[in-house]
Amino acid sequence: MEPKVGSGSAYLKVLMMILCTIRAVRAAVYTVGDSSGWSLSGDYGSWATDKTFAVGDTLVFNYSPGHTVDEVSENDYKSCTTGNSITSDSSGATSITLKTAGPHYFICGVPGHCTGGMKLSVSTTAAASSGGGSASPSSPGSTTTPSTGVRTPATGTITQPSSSTMLSPAVVANLLFSFCFIYIGRLLIFSGECN
Repeated sequence: MEPKVGSGSAYLKVLMMILCTIRAVRAAVYTVGDSSGWSLSGDYGSWATDKTFAVGDTLVFNYSPGHTVDEVSENDYKSCTTGNSITSDSSGATSITLKTAGPHYFICGVPGHCTGGMKLSVSTTAAASSGGGSASPSSPGSTTTPSTGVRTPATGTITQPSSSTMLSPAVVANLLFSFCFIYIGRLLIFSGECN
């Protein structure tokens, strides 16, 4: 039985209903130190304690000339050792997307700045929807309150919702394109317009 060209509107209606219920996964963006930025006067252990970081979230470091943002190993973080950075930037506006689960360590590579408090340790959860991760304090002897799994970025940060039932805009676009390609192809084949 050959479908009529107009019978595809039911498919289109179903697709539109599905697409209207799908929301995109978006990660959170955290401005390190909020309005104080990345500086010697920051308390990054306190700043991070009430936040839950997930893979895909972005840390934005804003700072004046004379500072760096270096991602380092745990040992270099603890000892404030410079020169062995995994990554380093001194642009004044460093954005780092957390790509892997687990701990991440950041220091200022300028001598004396790390020991002066310019260090941040965060623990990243595996997925944006899993929650339960926690930020590690940057000052020795501090403790972290267990996370409630609720992501509560500090004032001034930009947050976007995330959920395991959401799809990214690219996935939605790909699904829509695929559906339209298949739907239009079927219509052309069954209507006899495509040989």
